[in-house]
Amino acid sequence: MTTKDTILGILLAGGQARRMGGGDKCLLPLAGKTLLQRTIDRAQPQVDQLLLSANGSSLRFARSRLTVLPDEKPDFPGPLAGIQTGLSWLHAHRPDCQWLASFASDTPFFPSDLVDHLLRATQESGANLAVASSEGRLHPTFALWHRSLLDPVSKALTGDVSPRLQEWVRQQECVEVDFPSVRYDAFFNINHPQDLYQAETLLPFLEESN
Repeated sequence: MTTKDTILGILLAGGQARRMGGGDKCLLPLAGKTLLQRTIDRAQPQVDQLLLSANGSSLRFARSRLTVLPDEKPDFPGPLAGIQTGLSWLHAHRPDCQWLASFASDTPFFPSDLVDHLLRATQESGANLAVASSEGRLHPTFALWHRSLLDPVSKALTGDVSPRLQEWVRQQECVEVDFPSVRYDAFFNINHPQDLYQAETLLPFLEESN
């Protein structure tokens, strides 16, 4: 039986954050905590072990105490490469784990029961990939990936141009899991500096729901 004890998690932070002016977007502060710490706080209770997908020196993430995995493919190929790295690590180090849960590191309000809902959807449908959605939009960085997906993910990254995660996911036989918005969109993500200010206005609603 699949439980939290057999699910590995990975935070995706391997991008270049061009719309934020570059650098590590996940290390930006939001009301006294970095975005990274806020996503760790929400993701860690949902999985047995949490990893961090990030490129460059791992020393800047030392405070997270997470195992940091760089992309296997160079030149920032995108979040699908982070999934590949996580699945490869799972195969090499956690043969007991059947699933990899992925989380974006710039989306601090995602559901605290995300993995439970995604796992239930795979059990009911038999799918090997479950992806979150809200307000009619798919959020492929929030997904549950079966270990058998390592080969197809790796093959998708063999070409000169890496596929966009959204496009690749839509080509798979995945199950979509909708998370209705009540007072805010749980998948509100921070792409621009002004999004940080908007995120601060959402914090009271988050605290009410916890």
